[in-house]
Amino acid sequence: MTACTNKTEAQNGEQPKILVAYFSATGTTRSVAEKIAAATGGELYAIEPQVDYTAADLDWTDKRSRTSVEMSDPATRPALKAHKENIADYDVVYLGYPIWWYVAPHIINTFIEAHDLTGKTIIPFATSGSSRIANSVDALRSAYPTLDIQDGRLLNGATEADINEWIKELSSL
Repeated sequence: MTACTNKTEAQNGEQPKILVAYFSATGTTRSVAEKIAAATGGELYAIEPQVDYTAADLDWTDKRSRTSVEMSDPATRPALKAHKENIADYDVVYLGYPIWWYVAPHIINTFIEAHDLTGKTIIPFATSGSSRIANSVDALRSAYPTLDIQDGRLLNGATEADINEWIKELSSL
């Protein structure tokens, strides 16, 4: 099963090439990304920070923790460990992240700004303890108005069947 958009198929007459790019600090988002890659046949790509996050860095209750400091400054762009080569080869980018402070972690901005995603369909997916995905998608659309960022889906605890159903819904658009 392959997710696609009518626009992409109409442009080249073949199935789109899919990248499943994700950031996961604790493994939760990685698990969902792996299921999406399996369901779509897409290539899995981990967005990794140059300096890994420790448990102390992720302590959102500590205003001095790394994530608290980063998320309090919208201009923060954590450095990437590497850049995805051949990004131009992909038509669709599933973009996954945990929701931090109601938005995508700023490393997602770093990824977007380091790669030319113009002309690609970007499909966000997220995991969160309590937030919805809509605020994070709105923030990404506001920051990158020229990109084709779709509504996306919050996939907490998603099973393979849940993922397959979502991919099927996307394919029918």
